Amino acid sequence: MTEQTLNLLDKVNEGCKMAINSMKQVKEYVVDEKLDDILKSYTMEHERLEKDTGDQLARYGKSEDKPNIMASAMSWISTEAKLLIKDDASQIAKIIMDGCNMGIQSVSEYLNKYDDASPESVHLAKKLIKTEEDLMCEMKQFV
Repeated sequence: MTEQTLNLLDKVNEGCKMAINSMKQVKEYVVDEKLDDILKSYTMEHERLEKDTGDQLARYGKSEDKPNIMASAMSWISTEAKLLIKDDASQIAKIIMDGCNMGIQSVSEYLNKYDDASPESVHLAKKLIKTEEDLMCEMKQFV
């Protein structure tokens, strides 16, 4: 197991955690049933990916890291501020889309940076990117 593989798995796992936290944070503001169903479905998909990356890390004796505390705090504060101003489905969709875009960019960057990572870890990273792209497309109907 190369260090690049472990680094990529860490970043994918952290990205899943950030996405899950964001979707759970906005959930209390969701009143649209269709939006709620979509967020539930994608939360479950991110949890599966988080588990898969966590299992891969555990196989190699590495525990999962917690997301960056400053990044998590800033994300939480920004989301709460936006929802205090406007808490409708459109605003929630925009927040989720922004998070998807950041996730796609960062995981794509790590894929390029850790180009010697194992095929399994690359597959999980690409699966997360695809999941984020799909979620962003689903959110467009609410904007």
